[in-house]
Amino acid sequence: MKKYFFHGIAGHTCVPALLLLLFLISPFCVQAQNRTVSGKVTDADSSGPLIGVSVKVKGQSMGTVTDVNGNYSISVGDNAVLEFSYLGYTTQSINVAGKNTVSVKLTADDKALNEVVVVGYGTQKRSDITGSVASVPKERLSKLPVNNVMQAIQGAVANVTVSQASSIPGDAPSAQVRGRNSIKATSEPYVVVDGIPLTKTDGSINDINPNDIASVEILKDPSAVAIYGVNGSNGVILITTKRGTTGKPSVKYSGYAGAEEAAHILEPVSGEELLNRYAEYARITKTSLYNGGPVRNQFEFDNYKNGVTTDWLDAVMQTGNIQNHNVSLSGGSENAKYYVSTDYLGQNGIVKGYNYKRYSFRANTDFKATKYLSIGTSTFFVAHNKDGGRANLLQALAMSPYAKMYNDDGTLTQYPMYSEQLWSNPLLPTTTNPERRQFNVSLNGYAEADFGQIADPLQGLKYKFNGGYSYVPVRENTYEGKSVYNLNGFGRIINRETQTYTMEHILTYTKDIAQHHFDFTGLYALKSKHWQENVASGQIFPNDELGWGNLESATTQTVSSESDLYRTISQMGRLNYSFDSRYLFTFTVRRDGSSVFGANHKYGVFPSAAVAWNIHNEAFMKPYESVLNNLKLRLSYGISGNEAVPIYRTLALMNSGSLTMGGKSNTTLRVRSNMGNDDLRWEKTTGFNTGLDFGLWNNRIDGSIDFYKSHTNDLLLDQSLPRLTGYQTVLTNIGEVENTGLDVTLNSRNISKKDFSWSTTVVFSTNKNKIVDLYGNGKSDLGNRWFIGQPIGVIYDYTKVGIWQEDEITSGANSTWDAAAQAGDLKLADISGPDGKPDGKVDDNDRSILGQTSPKWTGGLTNTFTYKDFALSIFINTVQGALRNNPQIGGASDEMGRRSTPAALGYWTPANKSNEWRSLGNHSNSHGYGFPESASYTRLKDITLSYTLNQKLVEKIGVSGAQVFASGRNLYTWTNWLGWDPEARDITRGSDNDNINYPMVRSFIFGLNLTF
Repeated sequence: MKKYFFHGIAGHTCVPALLLLLFLISPFCVQAQNRTVSGKVTDADSSGPLIGVSVKVKGQSMGTVTDVNGNYSISVGDNAVLEFSYLGYTTQSINVAGKNTVSVKLTADDKALNEVVVVGYGTQKRSDITGSVASVPKERLSKLPVNNVMQAIQGAVANVTVSQASSIPGDAPSAQVRGRNSIKATSEPYVVVDGIPLTKTDGSINDINPNDIASVEILKDPSAVAIYGVNGSNGVILITTKRGTTGKPSVKYSGYAGAEEAAHILEPVSGEELLNRYAEYARITKTSLYNGGPVRNQFEFDNYKNGVTTDWLDAVMQTGNIQNHNVSLSGGSENAKYYVSTDYLGQNGIVKGYNYKRYSFRANTDFKATKYLSIGTSTFFVAHNKDGGRANLLQALAMSPYAKMYNDDGTLTQYPMYSEQLWSNPLLPTTTNPERRQFNVSLNGYAEADFGQIADPLQGLKYKFNGGYSYVPVRENTYEGKSVYNLNGFGRIINRETQTYTMEHILTYTKDIAQHHFDFTGLYALKSKHWQENVASGQIFPNDELGWGNLESATTQTVSSESDLYRTISQMGRLNYSFDSRYLFTFTVRRDGSSVFGANHKYGVFPSAAVAWNIHNEAFMKPYESVLNNLKLRLSYGISGNEAVPIYRTLALMNSGSLTMGGKSNTTLRVRSNMGNDDLRWEKTTGFNTGLDFGLWNNRIDGSIDFYKSHTNDLLLDQSLPRLTGYQTVLTNIGEVENTGLDVTLNSRNISKKDFSWSTTVVFSTNKNKIVDLYGNGKSDLGNRWFIGQPIGVIYDYTKVGIWQEDEITSGANSTWDAAAQAGDLKLADISGPDGKPDGKVDDNDRSILGQTSPKWTGGLTNTFTYKDFALSIFINTVQGALRNNPQIGGASDEMGRRSTPAALGYWTPANKSNEWRSLGNHSNSHGYGFPESASYTRLKDITLSYTLNQKLVEKIGVSGAQVFASGRNLYTWTNWLGWDPEARDITRGSDNDNINYPMVRSFIFGLNLTF
């Protein structure tokens, strides 16, 4: 198997060409007149020098830091504004026009506490927040080359579990905030971009270009999420994109390119090892090998005689490559600001045919129409392209090294191991050219009226209108003909589209009376989503030339269509009150109505309350302020909801058909298997959260600790009905689940010197999920593997204790235990019989809960080092306590003796007498054991090294800032998992989508950031 690295990158000449063009035109864009400004920075209270204060020209990334005496010197242009910033002190901006010496006194302040944070339908200072709101570190958003923002979040925020089950180019990770609150409904968080929902529009997180993101906040506790009512039970992710700022136009280019390879190769067996496997399989099954051996099949025999072997993984895999180019323009005046960006992402995957292109454009504008009216837009367009036939990794891993790839005429064989027809040629799909296209056109805007600018008595009263329109069309066209041995031909066209309208009316009022602060937010919102799909297909074509472009030429044609309409209406009120910045209160109530619910329960009400105490602002804390600069206790309680119902599911629907009677075709109707239910109610999650925020020694160490507990009742589950009713099931509110857990975030500045700094961030979280009740009778559901008192996802199976050996079978040790067992079969534990005690035999009663599929705890560790103009970030994340069935070990039926398998997978023989691996006989796992294994891992997730070029040097060519960087992702994984990766999905043959197995990817990236 080849080791793929940077082969194939050189062909992408657009990267150096674009960079050369930018450097050539830059001298004509900016003319810098530089001079030197120097001075000293001191503490306003002690007058002592401050070491390591950041001094830079506002709007630029270049700058310097103060030395051990607090002195600095920096080259600036005319009319420059210098920005002085230091952790624990208030940032100052000073216009140095005409000045050569500028000394500054910085005042101690808690920068973090005064940071403005998006909290949903508004913003708050972090010091005033009463709920659990986590912000994604800015460094991971701005300095990490990722395809989507979820990759930046993964492992960096406590109790936000991001799973990259698929590394297929263009596939988005899944996310979960504080565990699963529903059994059947989605557990994905609600995503809102610039105030307009992305979730429930059929848009994807991949639609949002990471280069455009300014901040990401994650709402986790009941008080924070209740403001989103029916959409809040799984947490809320708020994404804010970049906007224009006052000043001259700023042009920025960000680009990177790199290579990708499999993070781990699941090596197949060698030719010699496979021959031994074939021989053992023939012995066990008492079958003969082809033509006397040593191979099983005709095509293998020819290649074996001629000494021809094929590395099938090498045939379907390649060095992947990725490139991204982003150009943005921002600027504006006091009355008009703009941010415009365009982006291209191209990726050729490590499995042949898995290609992806994304083109995106964004325009954010803000206008001050009058002194009281502001208007703006947040619009974007994105196009995704995943065209192309894809090689099948699962089939490749099964291929014998002696299998025959090509026929004598040069075409691909259909069955490379013929006469074995279980496995087809993994390259056959690459001869087709399907289209997979998806688009998202989102046109969003706002208008805000400040009534305080109209009349003084109305100070603090504002009205804002948010409007959004999203159009998401999808096209999937396929044709399969003679190249894949479909002699008749099959073509299909799928067109689906979603149109979503959002309208929000937001009224806010802010008032300060002495030490009392009041902040009210009111909301009235409407949403409408229309989805439709049209499918046309044809079979038996006269030729393969026109493909899906001429379905009418097919002998057999079918067409179908489907559509639905979804609507919601919402009202919300939130009141924030604080006294003297010490005692903080938040009260929220939201009422949602949804078209998916039955006529008797269209609306749900979701209230919440929270209180916080800024202890560090108390007079009795003054003696400790030099050590303890932040200490806040938070408590919250609230109810959020989940629809968890497919559209029209509450209705008694009927299927149409046709029946010929009297020589005529008549339309018929028949009831579906699910009974309607007008009494369905919302799933409701009641949650409690207590948290502590702290900061020590001017936030030299800071962090937060949260404990939470949530209880979801009225779960929506299908309940079986007697057949005499005419229906099989009815959807009812009958289940309950519970989640408890802990979130911990800790930041520290370990070293802070003039030329060197070292900071650390640690996140840790636990979650314990359990089912409290299912059907109201206290009984578990064995068929669905749902057990009272256990997590929603568990492994329920036998306990493996070894392998039956020949002497045990001969002595009859298995006679009552497992009478049908043969030497080499799995030996399973006799745990209990009908009375709960071991009964000397293995049957269904001996299965037990072995573990949970979700992790028990997760963690992340980030270390950031800076030395002069160099910066190094190292991030490690860990996932512990998860158990998964391993399909690589399990195989299926008698496949183990009929395919090439991972070299790490052994098997029992009379000679080796393995007590770990079973024999190759199809009887060796007669009880259907699933082979569960620990899916825990610790991963060196990413390392990024950057260098900021000398400002004086780059200004000579008209560039105000330049940075180069190198980054590696998924560099190494510590795990005991036998397979491609414990996080990656592994779909077995015969399952849905078994053609899209794809390994975890390791990437090596080199990039450049320029500012003009």
